[in-house]
Amino acid sequence: MSENKTASISGPGLKRVLRLPALVLYGIILIQPTAPMPLFGAAASLARGHVVTTILIGMVAMLFTAISYGRMANVYPNAGSAYTYVSREIHPSLGYFIGWGMIFDYVMNPIICVIWASKASMNFIPEIPFAVYAIAYTILFTVMNLRGIEASSRTNTLIATGLGVVIVLFLGAAIRYLWLQPHLGTAEWTRPFYDPKTFSFSSVSAGASLAVLTYIGFDGISTLSEEVHNPRRNILRASVLVCLITGILASVQVYFAQMVWPSTTFPDQDTAFCYVAGKAGGQWLFYTINIALLVATIGSGAGAQLGAGRLLYGMGRDNAIPKKFFSKINPRTHVPSNNIILVGVLVLLGAFLLTYPIGAQLLNFGALIAFMGVNASSFVHYFLHGDRKKAGYFLVPVLGFAVCFYLWMSLGYKAKITGICWITMGVLYGAYRTSWFRKPLQFARIESDEDSLK
Repeated sequence: MSENKTASISGPGLKRVLRLPALVLYGIILIQPTAPMPLFGAAASLARGHVVTTILIGMVAMLFTAISYGRMANVYPNAGSAYTYVSREIHPSLGYFIGWGMIFDYVMNPIICVIWASKASMNFIPEIPFAVYAIAYTILFTVMNLRGIEASSRTNTLIATGLGVVIVLFLGAAIRYLWLQPHLGTAEWTRPFYDPKTFSFSSVSAGASLAVLTYIGFDGISTLSEEVHNPRRNILRASVLVCLITGILASVQVYFAQMVWPSTTFPDQDTAFCYVAGKAGGQWLFYTINIALLVATIGSGAGAQLGAGRLLYGMGRDNAIPKKFFSKINPRTHVPSNNIILVGVLVLLGAFLLTYPIGAQLLNFGALIAFMGVNASSFVHYFLHGDRKKAGYFLVPVLGFAVCFYLWMSLGYKAKITGICWITMGVLYGAYRTSWFRKPLQFARIESDEDSLK
């Protein structure tokens, strides 16, 4: 009876309308079914052809992490970020550093989208230089977000459906191409998984550290806890199913891509999948894949820039970074304009200074730090502080943390050096804000569930 009164006093809440199938569909749309296509060339080069193996290794890491995300969403249904989980479960200071690392993740996403979209556009009009495309796409993303334009769920569903059709077209063309090729022995059919001539643990690990990019975005499922039937069960199940389905679908795509194009050299590494499609189906499929991925990348890049602006806004509001600048909201458009413009400047600089593979690894530098934080939070809450010391409460987060740490260590040295420099800046900034740690570190304000709904 008292629970009913509390609910009525607190006012109307979000409606629980999402069941498990709808939640899984949302997660797949969030990741995009063509996620492995843009990174295919870079992963093939790093892993010396073992892209399928790298996708599967990444899937193992993400399955453990997905379980940890699902469990933490049960504890904090109104807050779905590693920043919040670590702040609440371990320490606000560590939560701040996780958030600082996540900035890398969020800012690098629109950078690699600008790089890839510019390279894809050059496949249509190569006479226009890369710099012009990079400037144009950066301005496009920034203006879209300053105007407060966000894609609706219906638009995202249509885009995902269109991308699904493109995948079917590619797979059909690839199967037809391979059917017409004579003398394909057993060794050729298993080479995408293991090629004894080129296999090495170091190269496959480096490729896997990049292939994790395929799964980035699944954690967004945890933000829908208040709109899901039986969230304690379905958030966890949906997170695991989305990672599993994404891994299987991605493996099928890159398997046939490797069968069609066994070499690891391409006319353009960043848009390699378009050339694979052209070899399998001709020029019409080359342009079809190119256009489809370009549309998806534009949507993803604009959304990623808005997400970066919101992360900076959240940390500014918590006074983790200067509040006066980063927590300012445009009264007309209701978007953090300062942050959007700042991210736009960083995106343009990054597009000129970085390559797609380096940018993707830097993105994963921040993402893997966040995933390690979620696994650590799950371990602390359920195993260290929990009443029941179940084996699963120990093994899942520990294995998830270990695999993510291994992939993080497998990142290229340039990505690690750059990322560590960024983390060092965060430590120095923290020292400055606390008079060299003589004052309490109070960057990550721990919000209540009610605050997170505002």
